[in-house]
Formats: sequence, structure tokens, C-alpha cells
Amino acid sequence: MVGKLDLYRIFNVVSRNKSFSKAAQELYMTQSAVSQSISKLENELDIQLFYRTAKGVQLTNEGNLLYEHVNSALGIIDVAEDKLLEFKQLKIGELRIGVGDTISHYFLLPYLEEFHFKYPGIKLTILNGTTTEICAFIKSGKADLGICNLPIQDEQIQAIPCKEIQDIFVCGEKYKRMTENPISFEYLMKMPLIFLEKKSNSRIFVENFLKKKGFQVSPVFELGSYDLLIEFTRINLGISCIIKEFSKDYIARGDLYEILLEEEIPKRSIGICYLKGVSLSRAAKRFVESIHKV
Repeated sequence: MVGKLDLYRIFNVVSRNKSFSKAAQELYMTQSAVSQSISKLENELDIQLFYRTAKGVQLTNEGNLLYEHVNSALGIIDVAEDKLLEFKQLKIGELRIGVGDTISHYFLLPYLEEFHFKYPGIKLTILNGTTTEICAFIKSGKADLGICNLPIQDEQIQAIPCKEIQDIFVCGEKYKRMTENPISFEYLMKMPLIFLEKKSNSRIFVENFLKKKGFQVSPVFELGSYDLLIEFTRINLGISCIIKEFSKDYIARGDLYEILLEEEIPKRSIGICYLKGVSLSRAAKRFVESIHKV
């Protein structure tokens, strides 16, 4: 079929030029090669396509019918090839990213801005959710990739760490005295604690760490928003566990104060997540490269 497609392309150029010699010039072929190609096509179709005249060639009625369809088909193929080229060059396409509010606000926005500036033709779709929900988006095909708190316990998901983060406890002015010296976990557990809601991966990580130390977390407030966590702490409603890298501005301004612990909570990572065994789209690969520079 590929060979016949080449014959149809030659036929199309000859029909348009009404001349073997002009077609040969356009195709960078010899006139003899063009003539042989047309003869081969006529033999394969068992029909005469052209009348040979002293002034060139003219299509037969059958040739005219074939030309209408071939010209249309080749036009569709050309459009498809142009579209494929646009996809390859990232001039068009779509990228669907699953991400939570906190990571979106404090980590992802600059990368989204940079990517949109470089590839304005790529439609960006942002799907908001918890880490569990983002993994479900990826596995169902609703998202190409996700940016999540690690670790993720899901054998179907591939995760690439891209930023190391540190969980810390902070307070407002009322509890500032607690920042003078490192405190024990036992003392910390006696304080009014503010945590994100239980389904948060950040909450789960810190809570599991404290459980291993023999402490059960009993927050006075469980919130669904990182910004609310900051505000509740700032107005002295309790002591909260936040991500240091996302809160440097608040600490630098004196809105929050870091509480030193006798033992640091282990560092963890934010990661790029996608479905194992499934190739990422060209747009998704380029976005991953922009975050995870290797």
C-alpha cells in the first residue's frame, strides 16, 4: 500500500501540472521515471488514466474521477501530518495534571507559568485532589501525571522525587516562649495542636512518625486547607505542623515562629507521579523535564 501511495502522489502531481516533464521537475524525478510510475499505476488499476497528446497529457473520465478522490485523500493526509508535526513541536495538545492546593500554590505555579509561556498552544487542565484522589485520576486516565506528597504506597504508580521538604512545628506570638530551647515530643503533645485533616498525606506521614515514638496525635483543630492552618496558628489558636519550605516568608516576617524539637522529623519529598508501564505524552515528558532537571 505504501508503494501505491507513492504512485498516487505522482499521479496527483501529473494531473495538476498536465505534464510529465513539469511533474518530474516538481518531484525531482526524471521524466522517464514519472512516465513509468503512471504506466505502473494504470496497469495495477487496469484502466487508462491519461490521454497522451503533443501538448502534454489530459485526464480521461476515469482519471478525473480518481483525481478528485486522490487529491482529497492526499489533502487529508497532509493535514494529518501537519497536525502531527504541531504535536511534536508542542504547538497544540493538552496536559492534565493532578495536584493539591498546597503544592499547587507553594511549589507548582512557577513551573506552570514557565511551561505556558514556552508552549501557549498546550491546554493545561488542573485536577485538584488529595494524594489518594490524584492517584485515582492517574489510574483512570483522567490525569497524565500528578504532583504529590511522597511516599505513595501504590504499585501501579511510578514516583520521581523532585523536591525535598521538612515538616516542622510552628506557633504564633502567644507561644513564642517555646522557641527558646528545643522541646521534647512529650511536651509538644500537651500543647493545643493544629493539623491538616486525616486524609492528608502530610498529616499521615507526621502522625506515623510520632506513633513510632509512642505518641498519639489528638489535634484541637483538623483543617482542610494549608492557608487556614497558617492563619489559625498566626492568631494563636494552637501549634501546627507545616512544611518549612512553604512557610519561609511567614517565618521571616515574624508571623510564625519555628519550634525546635529534640529530634527532627525525617525529611520527605514532593514527587512527580504517573502510571507505570504507560508512556507519557510529549507534553507531559517536557513538563516533567522542566521540574526534574537531570
